Amino acid sequence: MNKSIIKTENLEKIYGKSKVKTHALKGVNMEIPQGSFSCIIGTSGHGKSTLMHLIGGLDKPTAGKVFIDDVNISDLSDNKLSCLRAKKIGFVFQFFNLLQNLTALENIQTAMMFGRGSPRRQSGFAHERQRALELLELVGLSDKANAKPNEMSGGQQQRVSIARALANDPDILLMDEPTGNLDSKSEKEVLEHIFKIHKTGKTVVIVTHNKELAAQAEMVFEIKDGTLSIT
Repeated sequence: MNKSIIKTENLEKIYGKSKVKTHALKGVNMEIPQGSFSCIIGTSGHGKSTLMHLIGGLDKPTAGKVFIDDVNISDLSDNKLSCLRAKKIGFVFQFFNLLQNLTALENIQTAMMFGRGSPRRQSGFAHERQRALELLELVGLSDKANAKPNEMSGGQQQRVSIARALANDPDILLMDEPTGNLDSKSEKEVLEHIFKIHKTGKTVVIVTHNKELAAQAEMVFEIKDGTLSIT
């Protein structure tokens, strides 16, 4: 088995500072091997998205540790954590979060700007544009490079968001209900591209209610009342 690229130790998350507190996660331990395809399942309100946000460095744990490629991200400064996220992790959410005034191509190039870390030279601009076009081709949307979000279907927008998540060639793709806002046809199209991307060697972790999707995963974690088990 490949080494663990994601690992948590005794992870806890508590919301609220008054007498009324919500224990979203209770001592969660998990390991996800590099290059694997995993799903996190469970009913709403039991901690799935909270766990996703913590392993993605979008939130801080109340207690415990999160390791990404052997780096304890819980101890990183905000700047170092932002750099790690930009280079190591791609995010896809249920609601596409595309910039409405930009084209599909520009949305992807904008993500590259945040991962670059230094001013772009003119030659770099051409390289990034070519890379963005290749990513659109990967998700089957070469013909939508100049389309804005309101000119695309929900499934097409989600595929653009997947291409954007791949902009900086991250090792990890974290997806929170990526097909939850799609019709069945669009869902099938998006899943086909997710599986194709996984085969390139990416580590894919998906929070989902979709039992058919979970059945195709290599590892399935279930969260109930803030505790984690492997099904």
